[in-house]
Amino acid sequence: MTRKNKYSKIAKISESKFRELLRLLCINLSAIQIAQITGLNRNTVNRYLRAIRERIAYICESESPLSGEVEIDGSYFGAKRLKGKRGRRSGDKTVVFGVLKRNGAVYTEIVLDCSKPTVQRVIRGKVSLDFVIHSDKWRGYNGLVGLGYKKHMRIDHERNEFLK
Repeated sequence: MTRKNKYSKIAKISESKFRELLRLLCINLSAIQIAQITGLNRNTVNRYLRAIRERIAYICESESPLSGEVEIDGSYFGAKRLKGKRGRRSGDKTVVFGVLKRNGAVYTEIVLDCSKPTVQRVIRGKVSLDFVIHSDKWRGYNGLVGLGYKKHMRIDHERNEFLK
């Protein structure tokens, strides 16, 4: 007797078979390989894989990109700074780039460097083109309007300007 599958209301396979299928999908096996290992029909495997991928795409689209007004900034985290050195020159620090939706969600990503291409890759992946972007005057944010972002507002920390 097969146990009811809590992941699908009209499941034709057991929960343990479904978990095995999901595990094999995660290690990047093809549908034919998964069918051979699990003993399931290739068409059944394809149907479940399509449903899983559609669900993943739905969740990704509902969570991203952020919308409205966002603030972007990078920061360095790590051990105490070396004497006389600040910011990027301060030794072994972890670079974290973040996108904050006003009154809402936050997205952070650890990046290898804070170069312009790296930062713009994160922004393009998480921020819709019709957003208003607020940033400081760091040169890595230059060119956002050229990428298609309609509004890019800058603040100047040297003039004691800060977002509220």
